[in-house]
Amino acid sequence: MNRTKQKLVVIGNGMAPGRVLEKLFEAAPDAYEVTIFNAEPRVNYDRIMLSPVLSGEKSFDQIIIHGDGWYVKHCVTLHKGVTITAIDPKAKTVTSARGLTTPYDKLLIATGSQPIIIPVPGHKLAGVLSYRDLDDVQAMLLAAKAGGSAVVIGGGLLGLEAAVGLKEQGMDVTVLHLMPTLMERQLDPAAGHLLQRAIEARDIRVITKANIKAILGEKKVEAVLLEDGTRLAADLVVMAVGIKPNAPIAKEAGLNVNRGIVVDAMMRTSDPDIFAVGECAEVENQVFGLVAPLYEMASVIAAQLAGEMTTTFKSTALSTKLKVTGINLFSAGDFADAKDREEIVLRDASRGFYRRLVLKDNCIIGAVMYGDTSDSAWFFDLLKKGTDISSMRETLIFGPAFVGGAPLDPTAAVAALPDEAEICGCNGICKGKITGAIGSMGLKTLDDVRSHTKASASCGSCTGLVEQLLKFTLGDAYNPAAVQPMCGCTHLGHDDVRRLVVAKGLKTIPDLMQSLEWKASCGCAKCRPALNYYMLATWPGEYKDDSQSRFINERVHANIQKDGTYSVVPRMWGGQTSAKELRAIADVVEKFKIPTVKVTGGQRIDMLGVRKEDLPAVWSDLNDAGLVSGHAYAKGLRTVKTCVGTDWCRFGTQDSTGLGVKLEKFLWGSWTPAKVKMAVSGCPRNCAEATCKDIGVVCVDSGYDVHFAGAAGLDIKGTEVLGHVDTEAETIEVIAALVQLYREQGRYLERIYKWAKRVGLETIRKQVMEDLERRKALHERFVFSQKFSQSDPWAERARGKDAHEFRPLADLTLLEAAE
Repeated sequence: MNRTKQKLVVIGNGMAPGRVLEKLFEAAPDAYEVTIFNAEPRVNYDRIMLSPVLSGEKSFDQIIIHGDGWYVKHCVTLHKGVTITAIDPKAKTVTSARGLTTPYDKLLIATGSQPIIIPVPGHKLAGVLSYRDLDDVQAMLLAAKAGGSAVVIGGGLLGLEAAVGLKEQGMDVTVLHLMPTLMERQLDPAAGHLLQRAIEARDIRVITKANIKAILGEKKVEAVLLEDGTRLAADLVVMAVGIKPNAPIAKEAGLNVNRGIVVDAMMRTSDPDIFAVGECAEVENQVFGLVAPLYEMASVIAAQLAGEMTTTFKSTALSTKLKVTGINLFSAGDFADAKDREEIVLRDASRGFYRRLVLKDNCIIGAVMYGDTSDSAWFFDLLKKGTDISSMRETLIFGPAFVGGAPLDPTAAVAALPDEAEICGCNGICKGKITGAIGSMGLKTLDDVRSHTKASASCGSCTGLVEQLLKFTLGDAYNPAAVQPMCGCTHLGHDDVRRLVVAKGLKTIPDLMQSLEWKASCGCAKCRPALNYYMLATWPGEYKDDSQSRFINERVHANIQKDGTYSVVPRMWGGQTSAKELRAIADVVEKFKIPTVKVTGGQRIDMLGVRKEDLPAVWSDLNDAGLVSGHAYAKGLRTVKTCVGTDWCRFGTQDSTGLGVKLEKFLWGSWTPAKVKMAVSGCPRNCAEATCKDIGVVCVDSGYDVHFAGAAGLDIKGTEVLGHVDTEAETIEVIAALVQLYREQGRYLERIYKWAKRVGLETIRKQVMEDLERRKALHERFVFSQKFSQSDPWAERARGKDAHEFRPLADLTLLEAAE
């Protein structure tokens, strides 16, 4: 019998409502027709991971929880960027700011929270931001591009994560905190002191007991003034002083609202057909901001919606971890001093470890751990269960591996945990789910567990526990050092595939997949681009580039932007340009109404906002002025940055600009495992910043010092010295040989500094600098491959190649609705 689906409307699309729907679709996949209204113009993402996005460790795509395909799969209607302005409980409808009225049978309010803004003078100035969602992060990233100083108000979790992220983006950062120690709600003074030292070690200034008098500036923020008269220069101010439930819409609808939207243990509001979840909800006179209780709320609501009326919410102890790379911190429970409490403290000054347990009636009621948090899950489980620790008290502070007085197997910590013990706090994953998946699905690697359970896939702080579970479950069959397959389509690693391509003479992707027994008929988005590169690098002139095995940027030879338009960056040899080229760029910008023109860090000009269908015509006009593709989208040579050298500089020792131009004209067009950036500095003052590039040259009086394996992106790393050469010609030969060695040995998407670390710096030096015959052979192979690489892709497409890539499927702008 067909039953009409009930209408479930969800206001908000954060982590909590996302978890409700996951659980609901597991329990009752066909019970509801779901409509979501999301005020943010995007899909559901992991807010816990905003700090790694700010610091540059992750991109937005890497923190998406439910992509567009998930909503399609579950027949969910998602309205992006649409705010609900009214709820009518009597009519059972919601109305959006656009005037759309939607009926519901059940309503889920998940409006989250609003950041608290301290109402000091100047708090509305431009440049004063909160830190709550992706829009805030994007605003901070934009502000950070200009450099300068940032002041973060608030030394709690979010404030410290924001401070570290802004520091990673190159800003001078000061943290202001009202209380005497950082994170005083989660840490005791001793751990707060250690945390402050760690933050200050990152060159971030910390001022505690800081009372803010005003934020100064005319039209935008210029400084922060403290009550004691201290004036702090600021180009950006971030307020991270707390949150409050976002509940006005519920109050206007007549629902019971206190601090948050009041709900019962079944997460129902004062209207039984309306639920609330997440930071906007108040249950048992409490509001919550951590993910664990929000996911518990979500499980209760999903069960209620699926007809399981006995499931209720029970508040439990909460734990906190700081999401800052290199700082390990854990706290849980109540660690305040009191007469009826005892404490056990362990300190290791040499390693910066601190551990404190607070006991009451032979039970752990609070725990603080800094530096070594590997046993945090075990202590947290003892705390939540109220376990009597009398029998293990003497060795308790050392963790489960030492219970009883002697160190046990390293997996003893996870072996001692019950199946319901939480392992991954970010995603609410317990031990039983992980071990069950390992056994039932044959999971053998950390990546397998992340893919199938999400454990350790967010902040990564539980990675050690997950690896211990793998070892505990698989025993000797678990080998973390084993070769990692390229992807799920094969058991072979990158190096094996490269070796077999040569050994078996494989020259097409179909031949390779058949010969190497690929598990998928056509491969996947991880292996196909890698295979395409390996074929190109191994068989120059024989293998034909497969454009469909490339990502969109390389397929259309421009970088796609968030609005679907593209950026165009022409090549400027060694950073030089001319009046003719600049006029051509200006004409193109005006002709095609390109909205943004920007100078890049690689001494080039970027035109942003080009429509896809306009790309061939833009390229044609640029070609007419002699400009070719800058390959700003490519896994290949991007730029050779130079200083003016002996042409103009008083300190120049060699013609750095001339050498940079020669290098770029020789190397451009070659495909490499990952992008390659170069620079040539005319003297040791290093104005071209050659010592943080993939390959750099520093000119000296006696010749040229060749550097390599630097990084200035997600990782910051100075270069290693490859060696010294006497002449320009030898410099070019050495660099070509180095690039070819990297092309032949590097794994796809592996930057030069990671390749060098893997194969060994001395190994590379011997092959390029000491073995002259090997160097010559590498150089010759590179020269041969360049015969097939140095054709301008823009010119080819301006002449009509791959025209289908730039032709719109349809023009919908003139369509009218039927009467």
